[in-house]
Amino acid sequence: MSNVICLYCLQCVVYTKFKGASKKKTRKEQFFTRNLLATSRSLPRAITWGRPYKICGNPVILSEKAFNRSGMMGRYRKASPREPQTTILRFCSCFGLWRVLYILAMQTKLAVPIAAKNLEQAARQIKAARAAGADMLELRVDYLEGLSGEMVEQLIAGIRDAEEKTLPLIVTCRDARQGGAIAYPVELRIAVLKAALKARAEFIDFEYENFRKIENQEKIRLALSRTSRSRLILSAHNFETKFRDAGRLYRDILSISPTAIPKLVYTANHIDDCFDALDLLHHTSGHRIVFCMGEGGLISRILAKKLGSFLTFASVEKEHATAPGQLTIEQLRSLYRYDTIRPNTQLFGVIADPVGHSLSPAIHNACFADKGLNCLYLPLLVQGGQREFDTFLNHTLLRKWLHFGGFSVTIPHKHNALAYVRSKRGRVEPLASKIGAANTLLVGPDGILIASNTDYAGALDAITKRMKITRGDLNEMPVAVVGAGGVARALVAGLSDAGAKITIYNRTVEKAEKLAAEFNCEYTGLDDLPGLDANLLINCTSIGMHPNTKATPVPAELLKKTMAVFDTVYNPARTLLIKEARNKKAKAIDGVSMFVNQAMAQFKLFTHTDGSAKLMRKTVVDNLKRARARSQNSRSLTKDKKTGDAGT
Repeated sequence: MSNVICLYCLQCVVYTKFKGASKKKTRKEQFFTRNLLATSRSLPRAITWGRPYKICGNPVILSEKAFNRSGMMGRYRKASPREPQTTILRFCSCFGLWRVLYILAMQTKLAVPIAAKNLEQAARQIKAARAAGADMLELRVDYLEGLSGEMVEQLIAGIRDAEEKTLPLIVTCRDARQGGAIAYPVELRIAVLKAALKARAEFIDFEYENFRKIENQEKIRLALSRTSRSRLILSAHNFETKFRDAGRLYRDILSISPTAIPKLVYTANHIDDCFDALDLLHHTSGHRIVFCMGEGGLISRILAKKLGSFLTFASVEKEHATAPGQLTIEQLRSLYRYDTIRPNTQLFGVIADPVGHSLSPAIHNACFADKGLNCLYLPLLVQGGQREFDTFLNHTLLRKWLHFGGFSVTIPHKHNALAYVRSKRGRVEPLASKIGAANTLLVGPDGILIASNTDYAGALDAITKRMKITRGDLNEMPVAVVGAGGVARALVAGLSDAGAKITIYNRTVEKAEKLAAEFNCEYTGLDDLPGLDANLLINCTSIGMHPNTKATPVPAELLKKTMAVFDTVYNPARTLLIKEARNKKAKAIDGVSMFVNQAMAQFKLFTHTDGSAKLMRKTVVDNLKRARARSQNSRSLTKDKKTGDAGT
C-alpha cells in the first residue's frame, strides 16, 4: 500500500495494487475495472488505484510506469512519507471495503442554478439557495446583463466573503444555441470562464460541440493548467428529442478530455425516452451528469442519486427553474425523500396520464418515511394507449436494477394494466377480473406480475364507516350511481356483490346500458335524475373536480336529509356536491375517504405492513390546501398584473 497526491485537491490518496491482471480477474478487480477505468482502453498488467477523499473525488488509476509519466489520468505525484494518510482509508483497504467507500464518495450533489439579470438578484437567489440546503451552486452567468470577466470575479468574491461554509461553484456561460439566455460571443464566454477559474471556481461548464474546435480547446486547456483545483464539465444538450447514441457521445467526450465530467441532457418526449439516460448511468461510473428535461423526464432527475450521477439540478422556486421539468429543492427533499435515496432503494409509482395532480406520491412517501422503509414512490407519466403502456412496463421490468416492486394504476390505464398482466400470464385476482380493471400491479420475487383492484374495498369501507352499517346492510338498499366509467365500474361491482339495488345514471345511455347488463342492474339517462329515489347517491364522474369546483353532477334540490351522498372526487376534499349535502343535513362521504382507503390497501400489498390512515388523510388535506393557496395566489397575481396594465 502506498500514497499518491491528487493535485486537483492536494489531498493524500491511498492506493493498492492488483497484480496479475492478465489472468482471470476476481470480482473485486472486475468491479474496479468496470467502474474506475472508464477512460482507458486496456487494463495494464498491474494497476494501482485509489480515491481522493475530500474535494475533487477523481479516480486514481495509474500503471507501474505512470509515476514517471506526465499528464496520465490527471495530475498526480508521489506522496512523501510525512504527508497525511487517513485512518478510514487504511481501514477500508485492509478490510476490503473499497466498494462502500466508492459509493459514499459518489454521493449525488444537489445543485441549484442561479439565473439572475444582475448581481443584486444573484445575491438574493444565492442566499435562498443556501437556506434551502443546496450542496452546490451553478452560476448561470449567461443570464447576467452587461456580462464581463470582472463581473464574474466580483460575483464569486461576494459569495466567498458571505459564506460560512464553502459551497462548490459551477460557472456556466451557455451558448444560446444550447439554451443560453443571452447570445454572448464565444470569445467573451471563454474569457468569463477564465475569470471564473482565476476566482477559484471549482467547476466550469462548456459545450462539447464548441470544445471540439481547436482554438477554443487550447484556450480552455491553458486556463485549466494554471489552476490545481478546478475541473471542466463538457456538456451536450438536445432540446428537441433524445440523442441518437448517448453512449457514443459519452465516450467521445471522455476521449477528447479524459479528466472532464461529461454532461448529457436531452428532452424526453415520452417517459420511455428516459431509459437511455438511466442505462448510461447504470453502465458507467465516475463523475458524469445525465438526465432528461420535460415532464416525461422527471424520473431521471429523481433517480440521478440512485444511479450515482455527479449531480442533479433543483431550483429554489418554480419560477426560477432554468430547464423544463426542473423540480424545486423542497419537492426533491420533502416529497421525494431525496436524502434517503440509495442504490438499493425499492421503487414504486403511479402510472397515469395526466399524473402531475396525483397525491399518491405524497401519501405513499410520507408513509415510507413514517415506517422507516427504504422505498420511493414516483409519478410515472405514461402517455398513449395499450401499446405505450406495454412498452413502458417491458422497459421497466427488464431493468431489474431499478428495483421496481409495484405500481398504482389510474386513468386511463386500468384496463391496459389488466390486459398486460394477462398477456404476460401473470396472476389476476378474481375481483380485478370481475371489475375488468386493475389499479394495482405487484412484481413478485419471481418476476411474475399480480393484478388487483383496491378501489372496490376502498369505496365500500368509506360508505359503511360513514353510514355506520355493515356490508350486509347494503343488501336491497336503493343506490343511485352517476357515471359509467372505471370508478363507477368498481363501485357497481362491489355494491352488486353486496346485493344493493343499483340504478346507473349516465349522459351516454348506451354506456350505462352496457355496464348495467354486466352487473344485472337498472340504468337510465341523466334527464331522469329528478325522479331518483335512493338511500345512497354516488357521484362517479369528474364533475366538481379542480379546477371546475363550481360544478355539481346533481342539483341541490334533489338531495334529501335521509340520503347518504358519496362524491368520489377528492380534489377538492369538499366539493360543491358535498357542501350542498351537508347543508341538507345528509350524510356526506368525501372522496378523500375512498382515496385513503384504497391507498392503505395498496400500501399493505406493496410493503406487507399497515400504513397510517391518519397520516395519509392529513397529507392529502394539507397538499390540497397548499395547492388551493397557490392557485389563489396565482389568480391574484394575474389580476394585479391585468389591473396594472390597464392603469398604464
